[in-house]
Amino acid sequence: MSEEDSHTTATHTHDQPTTTRRGALRGIGAAILGTVGGAAALSANSEPVSAAAGEDAVLQYYHTPWTEITGNMSKVADAGYAAIQVPPPQKSKLSWDDQDENNHPPLGYQPIDNDSFDSAFGTEAEYREMISTAHQHGVEVYADIVLNHMAYIGDGEFDFPEFSRPDFHDCRSIDDWDDQWQVENCDLLGLKDLEQESSYVRGELKEYMGKIADCGADGLRYDAAKHVPKWFWRDYANQWADEFGLDYRVAEVFHSDLNYVEPYADTGMSVTDYPLYNAIQGAFSDGGSFTNLDGAGVVNQNPFAAQTFVANHDSGFPQYTDLARAFVLTYEGYPRLYKAGLDDSYVNQLLWIRNNLCGGPAYTRYVDDDLYIYERYQNVLVGLNKTDQWRGEWVYTGWTDTTLKDYSGSAADETVNSDGWVQVWFPPKGYAAFAPY
Repeated sequence: MSEEDSHTTATHTHDQPTTTRRGALRGIGAAILGTVGGAAALSANSEPVSAAAGEDAVLQYYHTPWTEITGNMSKVADAGYAAIQVPPPQKSKLSWDDQDENNHPPLGYQPIDNDSFDSAFGTEAEYREMISTAHQHGVEVYADIVLNHMAYIGDGEFDFPEFSRPDFHDCRSIDDWDDQWQVENCDLLGLKDLEQESSYVRGELKEYMGKIADCGADGLRYDAAKHVPKWFWRDYANQWADEFGLDYRVAEVFHSDLNYVEPYADTGMSVTDYPLYNAIQGAFSDGGSFTNLDGAGVVNQNPFAAQTFVANHDSGFPQYTDLARAFVLTYEGYPRLYKAGLDDSYVNQLLWIRNNLCGGPAYTRYVDDDLYIYERYQNVLVGLNKTDQWRGEWVYTGWTDTTLKDYSGSAADETVNSDGWVQVWFPPKGYAAFAPY
């Protein structure tokens, strides 16, 4: 056992490569990173993790016109986001007039015509301009894409330009969510379920993906991925994405069971880390415990395949949203933020910390119900305090004889002694991020 192991609980033992997540995905290929073994094989040939600081974050847009996103692009870049996720671009059922005060039902997720990119969010030309402007500012664009279904247009009706009745599974809406066959083959909330077994259907879906790539998108977010068989992602969709240069893709796998979610990553893509999200919901609330975060989620099994998040358009925020954002923006994984203001100084400081200090595997240094301290090895030591008073603890670190500065601006400098131990303090209902000057 190493000296480090004798002083700490490790959430992982593998090293992180000395590159950003997007760089790793491009250089190695998402199919390799889509497995735990692939990540381990990559780290075995990488340099020491102390040089790995600097990781990325994604901003999720939802129900936002393309022209508005374009107009905000300089702020997106200045805030420190490396990428944005945007809604599906194709012509779909429903318009702004169908929305209630809570932005329901969602726009863009009931496709009518995948050949037309004139949608509720704007024209195809405006979509292309939005992507071009993002690239001018060094921001990547991940396009939401719907490959599972088409719109609900009435029982027994199949009036779509590309598809007719034989192109859909003959199964009404799912009535047993524990039956995987129904989940994959029956209509999702009445939405017409495409038959991916058909070579014709696959050809049309590939053309749809190709058009998104032609518009300049850099990656994809696969909607409703658990409703499509895993063989389709492995043998077709992710191979198409490689062919079109869509290097990053993440599958929405809306399920809390880690054993259910992880196999989708094995097909060659990242996954939305709903197992971690569920742990976050409990941990960042009164009565919840931070101990439930230690080792939780896909991120603690395969951080290269985990898209972490605090909330999204389907899933709500925890009680202590700011603290939860501090967690996902300083921990491993690829964090995606939703409804984060571009002028929010709290979030923007966290983005600076992520972009400049975060890297390497996460090691738990201390955890109880209300205080969680972890180190991104030899890069940054982060603590989250859920109580109403300052909390301090002595913890072991990867440094010796080093002065650490708190880059959140909340706490005073602390000095690591010659044995690697330091006493650190964290503000009430707040966080601190300590790193060398």
